Amino acid sequence: MSQTIEIKVPDIGDYKDIPVIEVLVKAGDRVEKEQSIVVLESDKATMDVPSSHSGVVKEVKVKIGDNLSQGSVVIILEETGASAATPAQATPTALVPASSPANAGGSAIEIKVPDIGDYKDVPVIEVLVKAGDKVEKEQSIVVLESDKATMDVPSSHAGVVKEVKVKIGDNLSEGSVVLILQADSSGSAATPAAAPVAPPTPVSKPAAVESPVVRAPAPPPISNPAPVVDASLSHASPSVRKFARELGVSVQQVKGSGPKGRITQEDVQAFIKAAMSGGAASPAVASSGGSLGGLNLIPWPKVDFTKFGEIERQPLNRIKKLTAANLGRNWVMIPAVTYHEDADVTDLEAFRVETNKDNEKRGAKITMLAFLMKAAVAALKKYPEFNSSLDGDDLILKKYFNIGFAADTPTGLVVPVIKNVDKKGIFEIAKETSELAALAREGKLKPDQMQGASFTISSLGGIGGTYFSPIVNAPEVAILGVSKAAMKPVWDGKQFVPRLICPLSLSADHRVIDGALATRFNLYIAQLLADFRRATL
Repeated sequence: MSQTIEIKVPDIGDYKDIPVIEVLVKAGDRVEKEQSIVVLESDKATMDVPSSHSGVVKEVKVKIGDNLSQGSVVIILEETGASAATPAQATPTALVPASSPANAGGSAIEIKVPDIGDYKDVPVIEVLVKAGDKVEKEQSIVVLESDKATMDVPSSHAGVVKEVKVKIGDNLSEGSVVLILQADSSGSAATPAAAPVAPPTPVSKPAAVESPVVRAPAPPPISNPAPVVDASLSHASPSVRKFARELGVSVQQVKGSGPKGRITQEDVQAFIKAAMSGGAASPAVASSGGSLGGLNLIPWPKVDFTKFGEIERQPLNRIKKLTAANLGRNWVMIPAVTYHEDADVTDLEAFRVETNKDNEKRGAKITMLAFLMKAAVAALKKYPEFNSSLDGDDLILKKYFNIGFAADTPTGLVVPVIKNVDKKGIFEIAKETSELAALAREGKLKPDQMQGASFTISSLGGIGGTYFSPIVNAPEVAILGVSKAAMKPVWDGKQFVPRLICPLSLSADHRVIDGALATRFNLYIAQLLADFRRATL
């Protein structure tokens, strides 16, 4: 005997209107009890929503981008047999730690794992502090990952770490002591409010990227006619799914090596490595319009460098580990050509300096990057192919103008995104870029502040250089590189005069943009920078 039942979002605490980032089932699929059916992601946690019953999916009621809360209907399920008995409430999958109790100010206190619901023995996948480190209240100290969610555990006090009591691989539960802290005596020991969960983070935390740029927004999932693993059997934690999405990999194509076939981050990395080296064991990694399978690349050389002299081994940081895979894919998959142009910014720079002097008292300061963004928007409107993305055999023309820019940080380059640049003034853009760059240097950028770019500017003007070839960041089709402006002699028809020349380097996906169009786009930006009045036309 069968019956139809609505599978709803279970109790997920105080979370409401959480966006759907992945739908894991479709009509006709057979699902088991506790199998994940959709993935939700807020600014605090990523979570799988499990099915409370076994059966066959009759209808999927949600799509990617929908906002769900407790009680929202996810799918209509036709269940059969004994599974029709009403089960206990499905366990919510978000881990939401709260602050631990406080001790007297200035004393040595134990920082413990706060209330994390019914979860116990959650493995430590990363320890973020060491003895002697200064930590602030709500700063992340360790990262835990269950089979349902990844979370940072924050410190409930500010102070100096006296002793770290855990290591990678330890299993922690509520009340487990993480570290001993010498608390500040400035009042931080007062009982704090519940500390928010830091944004969910994969084992290798990618905020974004390198310039040429790689960012949190994921390219379209890779497609392959013969996936390695059936979709209904793909078993991966939210953090691994997110890591795979950011690399353009579908977990359906990755074979898991973990317990019960669970897909790990290492499995995703091995899949990409095998595909890029032409390995026959894995399907080729593919993005819109391409495949690596036919390249037959030889394996990466294995060398014992100690035979030639002394060496020092330094592990890549989290940003660079993600960057390596993304850049490798983009470099191989996108047939990009770089076009160079010189822009005369003499008058624009004089105007910028004069305007900053006039507005010195109000604290407003215009940067050349703000003018570059406005010029880029004007060029994108004139040549809409540059504000697009490939999706199979279709070209997606975007009607919004979100510009990413590379920001230098101690751990590498990340790419904040200024949204709706076409609707903002120069001062507003300059202020927002300054604020986002500061957040980037402090490692405090939120995921939504690094997503949604339709075009990217990678500026080395503050460092130096003449020209370079930035790598196009999928799924965008072009990126503008800007080098340091320098005074050069320019012939005006009668004599050489000193002019401030800014080198522009435009890399474009040749599948979408041919050489003539790229040259016109680059030249138009140069013309706008030479006479910015054109940008108002």
